[in-house]
Amino acid sequence: MIVKLHERDSRYPDLTPDQPYVVLGIEADDLRILNNQGRPYLYPAELFTVVDAREPDDWVSALGEDNERYAYPAPLNGCGFFEDFFDGKVEAVAGFWRVMNSRLSAAA
Repeated sequence: MIVKLHERDSRYPDLTPDQPYVVLGIEADDLRILNNQGRPYLYPAELFTVVDAREPDDWVSALGEDNERYAYPAPLNGCGFFEDFFDGKVEAVAGFWRVMNSRLSAAA
């Protein structure tokens, strides 16, 4: 899935309008993307226009108690994965970049 930011928003200085961003996953209906600093943060979906709605075949998708959507590639789908990533736990950081490098090499 590829999205573009509608317009500059002072709350999100790490995003650029009209720049395409690849959605890495969906968490409680928010979109996880690599921002301009290369960090995988969550952003509200309503900030973006969907340019390409195709989702990767390997996403594991589920609905939460309030019908909110969660979808990630299996290696990134574990409970607390991104907490571990941001805490700098080696296994999570290496696992994240392994998935991202695989996606980038497949896109080339």
